[in-house]
Amino acid sequence: MKRIAIMGASGHCKVIAEIALDNGYDDIVFVDLNPTIDMLGEYPVADEDTDLDNFLRDGYDFIVGIGDAKIRRKVQEKLLSKGANIVTLIHPNATIAYDAHIGLGSVVMAGAVVNPGTKIGDGCIINTCASVDHDNTIGDYVHVSVGAHTAGTVAIGDNSWIGIGAVISNNLSVCSDVTIGAGAVVVKNIIKPGTYIGVPAKNI
Repeated sequence: MKRIAIMGASGHCKVIAEIALDNGYDDIVFVDLNPTIDMLGEYPVADEDTDLDNFLRDGYDFIVGIGDAKIRRKVQEKLLSKGANIVTLIHPNATIAYDAHIGLGSVVMAGAVVNPGTKIGDGCIINTCASVDHDNTIGDYVHVSVGAHTAGTVAIGDNSWIGIGAVISNNLSVCSDVTIGAGAVVVKNIIKPGTYIGVPAKNI
């Protein structure tokens, strides 16, 4: 039996649960700080304060299903400090190059593409039908949202969020702690943390 505990209890977590099923997990539980939630879809929701240590003791695998990058980092680092076995989940319908590296605790969703020479950091989300082209360097706890695309030789810093349908042109770098709005088009380097929207993307 393969057992996994997914930290969080949101719609995003339900998607991760489906990927876990496709990866052979047959015992799936969500773990959340809200003790009023007992079920999410067909899966039980356990209370983090009272039940987390039991799952650690019983040898469950773990992945963090929290969208906020800084909280995702905090929870994953807490799990690692407790000796948890953090896993990486890749949907079987994702396309991953033979030499791409996907970091610890990252999830790659259905229809996503990660092309050759690319390195994805720890705790990342490469969401449904997103594409990360060749020779990209994606930092830790980055979220490349649904249908977002990065061209070749792009670098994205830690904790950044690339919004739905956004595009980053080739040979560009985006610093850490940046939010790119939905549908934005990045055509020059971003060197200052903040939120960028529009075509071309500008800091607001």
